[in-house]
Amino acid sequence: MKILFIWPKYPNTFWSFKYALPFISKKAAFPPLGLLTVSSLLPKEWDKKLIDMNVENLTDDDIKRSDMVFVSAMIVQKESAREVLKRCRRLGVKTVAGGPLFTTGSEDFENEVDCFVLNEAEATLPLFLADLKNGFLKPVYRSPVFPNITGTPVPDWSLLKFKHYSSMSIQYSRGCPFNCEFCDIVVMNGRVPRTKTKEQVVSELESLYTRGWRGAVFFVDDNFIGNKIKLQQEILPAIIEWMEKKKYPFSFNTEASINLSDDEKTMQMMVRAGFDTVFVGIETPDENSLQECGKFQNKNRNLIDSIKRLQKGGLQVQAGFIVGFDSDTPSIFDRQINFIQRSGIVTAMVGILGALPKTRLYQRLEKEGRLIKNTSGNNVDGTINFVPKMGADVLSKGHRRILKTIYSPDNYYARIRTFLKNYQLPKKSKIRIKADDLKAFLKSIWFQGIWGKERPHYWQLLFWSLFNRPRLFPLAVTLSIYGVHFRKISENNP
Repeated sequence: MKILFIWPKYPNTFWSFKYALPFISKKAAFPPLGLLTVSSLLPKEWDKKLIDMNVENLTDDDIKRSDMVFVSAMIVQKESAREVLKRCRRLGVKTVAGGPLFTTGSEDFENEVDCFVLNEAEATLPLFLADLKNGFLKPVYRSPVFPNITGTPVPDWSLLKFKHYSSMSIQYSRGCPFNCEFCDIVVMNGRVPRTKTKEQVVSELESLYTRGWRGAVFFVDDNFIGNKIKLQQEILPAIIEWMEKKKYPFSFNTEASINLSDDEKTMQMMVRAGFDTVFVGIETPDENSLQECGKFQNKNRNLIDSIKRLQKGGLQVQAGFIVGFDSDTPSIFDRQINFIQRSGIVTAMVGILGALPKTRLYQRLEKEGRLIKNTSGNNVDGTINFVPKMGADVLSKGHRRILKTIYSPDNYYARIRTFLKNYQLPKKSKIRIKADDLKAFLKSIWFQGIWGKERPHYWQLLFWSLFNRPRLFPLAVTLSIYGVHFRKISENNP
């Protein structure tokens, strides 16, 4: 069979890095790991092609040459996915849909998709393939099983054009032991972390290395430290050994809960393995709101101190913040601004609370009659899909004020400096300057240092870094470039 995989286009979001990627001549931040994994689960003799609409155009000829089109998407890609499905139907090509968008919202596409393969492919794809072989497909394949992933194959990197991406992605585990009310991770992947073996992880790293990749690799796990015992005893030692043998060709980043800051050993091992960045769901400094949403791992702790421990340990903290909890009062906007500035979290994603399909929050608000529409999935577009207790107008204006304040040049560059003062770069870290890095630096001088509105802040930061933290100079440049994207996102917020 001839299979066409399609990854729909992202709108302009916080994580799209649309305005920063041109500095390094890239078109997208991350590849569609799910589709690459599905490709490896399909028969090897099938003819497969991937179109990532974020890096190349989808043509009608691409669709017409295919026997089937496999579409996967996140909620934020909903509109683009819908357009793809319409094109396939118009051209008479069968569609198979899966991934987060369809797993939690297939009912919105009942008349647009020929066959749904939902939940995790390791559980449902074999059922689909068996029926396909017998010549009869059901309209929907579901499974309540959270499958063992020790048999999951290496992603099919052959479908990918590496040159378009700023980072690669791999996955070690699925699931998160916590159960935050607003989060759909436990809906899709469960609360018991399922992990790959150390051999699988090393094999995936080796496959990227063999294909010539050098640079950033994102562990896309729901919570990288969900199984800390296995992480300490097996996975991190194996990664450390491999990285030392290969002379550190990659830098890693991942997502983890704030309790990582309580575990000095795990932090040290992660840094030794090559991790330099971790995304943490901070959400809010308000204890009542943390209680309300079930974010118990963040309660009864000094969150600023926890963040500083991670930074001093060698991990840059990126974080998510939420406004719009029932417990929030209008004072939350200033509290969030002050917290973010004090923390030195440079990459701070602040979104309005959204009720994602099938989550506990969605179910509660539905019972209370407060849902008004489906969420866009875009963390910073200002969409409100429920009736907030503080009032939609107050919430919307407060959210816009946070974004415009924390990403103004004054506050953004002050936050970079706060972070760089506290951050401890591991002594063994090797700083490799590539041709793309030099191009990015020259572009940043031109667009930010000469023509940018923030040029006084830009030069002050660069000279401060050169004289005070010279080893962190490349990071200072990188963070200043990120700011171009974040400011435009905040300015475009309706």
